[in-house]
Amino acid sequence: MEDKMIEEVKKVIEKEIKPLLAMEGGGIELIGVDDGLVKVRLQGACASCCSSQYTLVYTVEARLKDRIPEVKGVVAV
Repeated sequence: MEDKMIEEVKKVIEKEIKPLLAMEGGGIELIGVDDGLVKVRLQGACASCCSSQYTLVYTVEARLKDRIPEVKGVVAV
């Protein structure tokens, strides 16, 4: 089940989230999924931006939860 969820998360990140972040000079890397918690690393401009927590919650987490109901949350590592 978790392998399927990882693949779904990868698809959403690649197709929907990465292009959004790239427009602002940022990026994102999927680190893993553990019991519904998605772990990511923000890159580029997003890594040092003062609004990165906002981006994480209102862009990344919101999009993933909308597309994959099993996602419980997203954390930056």
